[in-house]
Amino acid sequence: MTDTLLVRLKPYDPRRGHVLRRYTYAGIKFQEERGWYRVERPVAEYLRAVREVPSDRYAPLAFDVCTEAEAKALDAGESEAAKVKRSATDDLKVVPARAAVTIEDLPQKSTTPTPPTKDDDGPRRGKRERE
Repeated sequence: MTDTLLVRLKPYDPRRGHVLRRYTYAGIKFQEERGWYRVERPVAEYLRAVREVPSDRYAPLAFDVCTEAEAKALDAGESEAAKVKRSATDDLKVVPARAAVTIEDLPQKSTTPTPPTKDDDGPRRGKRERE
């Protein structure tokens, strides 16, 4: 098994540009929801260079290509990141409330309107220039 590697499509995350959900190469259909696939080294080396957008060399890479130990470490890190939600039994710090600002708290403005200046002949707007 030394001449095999584990590959998977990167998890779907549009903010980071990871939008591929399936990809087919060498008769193997890779699906994002299925996770890791064990493939031969030449297939893995090809997939290592596959981008999310084939014609864009700056697009993010589409696959994670790892050894078994690297894949286990990656999965462990992702499972820890998924446990961000806190439970009621956790030691939680008190979050202080902020004072709300109301209209009464704002400084009073004068109610008399200012007369229009020469540059501002009223509420009309100027025409936009063509670009």
